[in-house]
Amino acid sequence: MPAITHHADTASEGRFSKVPQVTLVFWFIKILCTTLGETGGDAVTMSMNLGYLVGTAIFAALFFIAVAAQITAKKFHPFLYWITIIATTTVGTTMADFADRSLGVGYAGGSLTLLVLLLASLGVWYWSQGSISVSTVSTPKVEMFYWVTIMFSQTLGTALGDWTADSMDLGYGWAAVIFGSLLAIVAACHFWTKISKTALFWVAFILTRPLGAVVGDFLDKPLTQGGLNLSRFIASGSLVVLVIACILIFRQRAGKHPAS
Repeated sequence: MPAITHHADTASEGRFSKVPQVTLVFWFIKILCTTLGETGGDAVTMSMNLGYLVGTAIFAALFFIAVAAQITAKKFHPFLYWITIIATTTVGTTMADFADRSLGVGYAGGSLTLLVLLLASLGVWYWSQGSISVSTVSTPKVEMFYWVTIMFSQTLGTALGDWTADSMDLGYGWAAVIFGSLLAIVAACHFWTKISKTALFWVAFILTRPLGAVVGDFLDKPLTQGGLNLSRFIASGSLVVLVIACILIFRQRAGKHPAS
């Protein structure tokens, strides 16, 4: 099916993308990373009692370092890519919590603001490059658009997850069911409709973040709040082990440009 594109950069045809092919394994690792972002972000801001502002500063620094390393890399490296994804999920967690709770914007206001920023990022990317397909991520400029968009999508996902589970009083279990069902609908659209695969990718990418957020909250929130009351550090460490195991067991290849 056609992607959202009209004049992809022909100079990069035949080159390999620096992001992995989008497969079932990709989505499984993505959900693990988003869950880790929630437990890891909360571990620093809450368990270590550093607060949302300091936590955001720490993870923002790690995000910039990881993105710089990813952009300067000459080819796709699975560990580097997923480290950068984790950096976006942790900074997204603390940024959303800082805006929603410390600044008093609220989940609804924060979600709306982040949605506008995400759409603006995608719009500028498309206007500049003629495509927002992940298969074209192989130049520094496109990579910058890619990672900024991902950072906004992760932050939006955190706000949506908290809004659904907390403000709407649905709880973590029902919130997970809702976002899991929405992902299933997106998957069905991918296989059985003519909707752009690129558009569906970004919808799925956004939805995996609130799913990971509510699963992460379910793991570490107190029993009285509907969670399992696991240590945030133990939960985060376990998720790190699972991510590493998946990367080592399931070989990932770089995605290719449509022309290659």
